[in-house]
Amino acid sequence: MHDIEPYFKWRDQYVASEDRASPFYKRDYSEFTFSQKIYNYFIHPQWDHFGSSTLYMKLLYVDYDEAYCHIELIGEWNDCLHNDIMYLKRDIADHLYENGIRKFIIYCENVLNFHGSDNCYYEEWLDDIADDGGWICFINVSDHVEKEMLDTDLQHYTNFGGIFNDIEWRRKKPENVFFLIEGLLRKSTKRLSY
Repeated sequence: MHDIEPYFKWRDQYVASEDRASPFYKRDYSEFTFSQKIYNYFIHPQWDHFGSSTLYMKLLYVDYDEAYCHIELIGEWNDCLHNDIMYLKRDIADHLYENGIRKFIIYCENVLNFHGSDNCYYEEWLDDIADDGGWICFINVSDHVEKEMLDTDLQHYTNFGGIFNDIEWRRKKPENVFFLIEGLLRKSTKRLSY
């Protein structure tokens, strides 16, 4: 896992540690010292810790004018034992919301497992952003992760699966990915916002 690094080709447009409104402003990174682990496996030092012991993230891009962000995740998403959604909601989503972000694109290719609990934080998250046309969309979720998300009823508060599971986003500009996802959400009967 140590060689899976966060997507970096948008760094010429956005760097979270240089953004005063980012929850990761002024964070220092090592290129060579591997200190963070998911269980017994070291991960690349560019991933950001946000409170979870098994799930890490990277804030890849934020557009405050259009009110959206791109987030990439890695690890095991465990709401059952570690309440990962609490950290993601309270320490990341709430911070971004306070700075005007209403649309969340979250890449889940590197989410190895999902262990759900209740869906209260997801409901609260959608309630926070829905009046402003906001939404939450999980991109490229693995089949077994999608099944667990469905078993936890996350489909009532977030968008994932189906048309959102085969998105080639790495070759596109961040704004083009946003317009693609927003277009798919408009066409989808599954769109979750008010």
